[in-house]
Amino acid sequence: MESTGGPYLNTAAVTSPVGIARLLQMTFGCTTFSLVAHRGGFSAAYGTFCMFVWTFCFAITVFIITCEFTHLHSCLSISWGNFTAAFAMLATLMSVTAAVIYPLYFVQLGCYPIGCEVRDFRIAASVFAGLLFIAYAAEVFLTRAKPGQVTSYMATVSGLLKIVQAFVACIIFGALVNDSQHDKYVATQWCVAVYSFCFVVTVVVVAFSVTGKTALLWFPFERSVVVYTFGAVLLYMSAAVIWPVFCFDSKYGSPRRPDLCAKGRCPWDSQLVIAIFTYVNLLLYIVDLAYSQRIRFVSHL
Repeated sequence: MESTGGPYLNTAAVTSPVGIARLLQMTFGCTTFSLVAHRGGFSAAYGTFCMFVWTFCFAITVFIITCEFTHLHSCLSISWGNFTAAFAMLATLMSVTAAVIYPLYFVQLGCYPIGCEVRDFRIAASVFAGLLFIAYAAEVFLTRAKPGQVTSYMATVSGLLKIVQAFVACIIFGALVNDSQHDKYVATQWCVAVYSFCFVVTVVVVAFSVTGKTALLWFPFERSVVVYTFGAVLLYMSAAVIWPVFCFDSKYGSPRRPDLCAKGRCPWDSQLVIAIFTYVNLLLYIVDLAYSQRIRFVSHL
């Protein structure tokens, strides 16, 4: 049998620093959800979310390792560098969220009433969940764009920020549907429109980058992204002013949390979460705008 011009297996996929980080991700992820499924246990929406995060990230990581080890990624019609960079950032955000939520809702120091064995399993799962986050963060650190380096757009600061912006928008949407009374005023409905528009366009930018189809567009993609980012800054600035006024000003809302507001079902709490993450996303878009003027898109890496 004749050689076709190179080894069939890419050993660097598991021996390089990035490959080792991915192997650790796979190991920590499998260990975490195995401990929870075996004895740790999970319940309600919070526990289900954590299990989804760990199993989803594990499955995609196995897929990435398999494709790189066997060179199968060259057969996929996507920009592999953009895909892996985007997933690493998304997995970092999801895993740190799960690493905070699970111990917060399921770990306790005492054994009553769950028993010492279940408590120990939950503590162990929380430890491995934290290690999983560190492993994904290490991949983001190792694959991020260095100064002067030609790399995939999603590996740049601007590309990574796109993932964070979309993730923060999802947190805002979660608070919006949790009885935030966003339909009470036209002004707050405008804020919802701002969050929705910016989220959709950000996801579209990520999708075009990951699929490597930016060169097929009839308009200059990189210039359009910079213009959109500038527009997103202006839109979020309007929301950052309007939302607090119509939620916390005494004329329209309540400056303080109502005394009779039930914990977990209080519109004021949801409004506060939305206000905080509105400012977070505004800052992210400002930083994105500053960096987006210094990069050039490479869609085929």
